[in-house]
Amino acid sequence: MFDIRQVSIFSTLTVQESKEIDHYLLPGTFKKKETIFSEGDPSEWFYIVKRGKVKITKLSQDGKEIILEIISDIEFFGGIAVIRGFPYPANAVAMEDTEALKISRNNLMKIMDRFPNLMYSMATNIGERVKNSHDMLKSIALEKVSRIASLLIKLSEKAGEKIPEGVIINMKLTKQDIAEMVGTTVETSIRTMSKLSKNGVLSSKAGKIVIKDLAGLKSLS
Repeated sequence: MFDIRQVSIFSTLTVQESKEIDHYLLPGTFKKKETIFSEGDPSEWFYIVKRGKVKITKLSQDGKEIILEIISDIEFFGGIAVIRGFPYPANAVAMEDTEALKISRNNLMKIMDRFPNLMYSMATNIGERVKNSHDMLKSIALEKVSRIASLLIKLSEKAGEKIPEGVIINMKLTKQDIAEMVGTTVETSIRTMSKLSKNGVLSSKAGKIVIKDLAGLKSLS
């Protein structure tokens, strides 16, 4: 049985309180590359990733996809639009086969009325995400190496784990994913990652990026 308290904004609930929310949770499954919602769609559902990975994206002025955020296990998305009642401001696409739980907007508002402290937790979390998305959009104006370095540092803070070789980012990311997240081409992403690897800043392990020289990477960002 899924425990809603694993999700950060619900962590302060008691066992009994969390059980009150369980009957509002509906399952949803999405295939790799399946669109969960598109920018401008009505904000009908609040989503929690149970297992998998979802990218939140927008299109640049020249039509390129930019990844604003990657949502992993036990994280939520769609919250700001659902709470405020406006259309989804970005796209959500499954990056791999994903299991999710969803709560309708009406039911989420009932939950927030029942447990007012959740609104504060939601607002704090969303505020941090908006800042991170804004920083990501600003970084697009930076040099390509700097953009990629900044991205890898952010990902290491979110999903990094210390290992003997350095810090491993516990997310399997393709060069295409990295290119989309910084608004550049796959070719540029490949060249930049290769250069960082040759300089001893990065390596890979089991298909995941390892930051061997975090200080060196920060100096490039």
